[in-house]
Amino acid sequence: MKGFLVFFGFLLALDAFGLASAASFVDNGDQTVSDLQSGLTWDQRETTAMTWTAALSYCENLSFAGQTDWRLPNRNELESLVDDTKTSSPTINTTYFPSAVSNFYWSSTTYALVSANAWSVDFGVGNVGNYSKTVNYYVRCVR
Repeated sequence: MKGFLVFFGFLLALDAFGLASAASFVDNGDQTVSDLQSGLTWDQRETTAMTWTAALSYCENLSFAGQTDWRLPNRNELESLVDDTKTSSPTINTTYFPSAVSNFYWSSTTYALVSANAWSVDFGVGNVGNYSKTVNYYVRCVR
């Protein structure tokens, strides 16, 4: 029992530093990935770059992998895909997202101080920033 508790404590420590996050992903075999920690399912495929409005519409109208409740992820959901352990680009787990682009991806979250901007995540370096909704960025839908 003591060994189990030490091992469990080690896993908790890894998770606290974000190092266990890769273990929380499951490839569903249908071009989707489930995150067991958050309960979210992600579209593995890459899109073309598009404006924020087009990204919202794309995800809301997506019928894929037998599901129709896809949406553009909020800032925190999208940022949760950043793999802080990676020292090279892209800063996303390429085992589960093998075609990921080292570039910006839109979130659904509007920037509170400038409503013409929305938050995005740069998977080239792992940063989060807000940019004009008219710029073309990539999209990763979630459900």
